[in-house]
Amino acid sequence: MKQVIAVTTQSLQAIPQRWSTSIVTIVGVAGVVAVFVAMLSMATGFKKTMENGVDDANVVILRDGSSSELDSGLSNEQVNLIEQAPGLASNGEGPLSSAELYVVVDLKKKSTGTDANVPMRGVGPQAMAVRDNIEIIDGRMFEPGKAELIAGRGAASQFQGLAVGSVLRFGQSEWTVVGHFSANGGAAESELWTDVKVLQPAYRRGNSFQSVYARLSSADALTEFSDALSTDPRLSVEVMRERDYYTGQSQALSGFITGIGYTIAILMALGAIFGTVNTMYSAVSERSREIATLKALGFGGLSIVVSVLVEALVLAIIGGALGGGLAWLIFNGFTVSTLNFSGFSQVVFAFAVTPGLLIQGIVMAVTIGLLAGFFPAVRAASKPVSAALRDL
Repeated sequence: MKQVIAVTTQSLQAIPQRWSTSIVTIVGVAGVVAVFVAMLSMATGFKKTMENGVDDANVVILRDGSSSELDSGLSNEQVNLIEQAPGLASNGEGPLSSAELYVVVDLKKKSTGTDANVPMRGVGPQAMAVRDNIEIIDGRMFEPGKAELIAGRGAASQFQGLAVGSVLRFGQSEWTVVGHFSANGGAAESELWTDVKVLQPAYRRGNSFQSVYARLSSADALTEFSDALSTDPRLSVEVMRERDYYTGQSQALSGFITGIGYTIAILMALGAIFGTVNTMYSAVSERSREIATLKALGFGGLSIVVSVLVEALVLAIIGGALGGGLAWLIFNGFTVSTLNFSGFSQVVFAFAVTPGLLIQGIVMAVTIGLLAGFFPAVRAASKPVSAALRDL
C-alpha cells in the first residue's frame, strides 16, 4: 500500500508538467458530460413541467380508449352523469368539475417566427376551483359568455400576440387577451384558456366536450368515483388521476429525448476514450525512465497500474465536474417550447439540471477514465525494465 501511495502521489504531482496533453483529456470529457447532462436535463425539465401543479385529489375523465384529450369525446348528457357520481367534492356552486374542450391554434414563436401549435382550452365555471393552483398574474380573468382568453405564463413568454389587450382570430371569432396566469410551473402554463361555451360554437362543436377535470372529496375517493362510472351502462369512460394522465402524456417525448441523449453521449464518449488513451500512453512514455527506475528499486506492477489509473480518473473527474458545471450554468432554467408527441401541441418548459443528472455525469466521466486508463496502465506495468530504458 505504501508503494501504491508513493507512486500515485508522484504521478499526480507530475500532471502540471504534462498540461498540454492533460487539457485534451479534460476538455474531451467535459464536452461529453456537458452534452449528456444538457440532453437529459431537457427530458427531466419536460417531465417535471408535465407533472408540476397536479393534485392527487384531481382526476381526468376521458372517453374509454382515448390516448389524449384530442381523440376523446363526451356528450353533455355524459358530463351530467359524471357530475352526479359519488366521491366528488363540491362547493356552493355545485360539484367541483369542469367539462372542457381542447383545440389547437396557430401562433408564431418569438424565437423563430415560425408557426406553432398552441393548445387552447375551453373550461367550465368551476375550473379555477378544481385547479386551485391557477393564479392570475397580469390583467384579469375572462368573463363568461365573451370571446376573451387568458394566456399561461409560458405561452405568453414564447409566442407572439399574447400581450394583454391583444386581439387574435381563431376559429370563427376574434379573441381578446385579457390576462396571464401561472400554474406552479405546470403544463397549463403552455395553454390559452377561455369559456367553453364560447369555444364550442367558434369551432362548431355543438354541445360536446372532450374531457372532464374534477376534484374528489379526498384522494382516497378514486375507487368509489371510478366504480360508479364504470358500472353505469350509459357511460364508457376512463378515470385517471391527474398526475397519472400527465405522466403518461410526457413519456413518449421524454423517452425519445433520453434515448437520443444516451446515444449522442456514448458516441462522444468513445471519442473521449480514444483521446484519453492517447494522453495516458503519452504520459507512460514520458515516465519510462521513472517507471524503469521504480521497477529496478523493487516497486511492483500493481503500484504502477494504480498510479496510471488514478491519473486518468483524476483528469476525467476534473473534466466531468467542468462539463457538469457548464451544463448547469448554461441550461438550468433555460426555457423553450417543443411539440409534445401525445397532444401534437407545444409545451413550454425549462431545462432542469438536477443533482441526480450531475451525479450521472460524474459516473460517466469515471467510466471514461477507467476504460481509457486500463490499457496504458497494463502496458506500463508489464514493460520490461530493459525495454523501457531502450525507449529513452
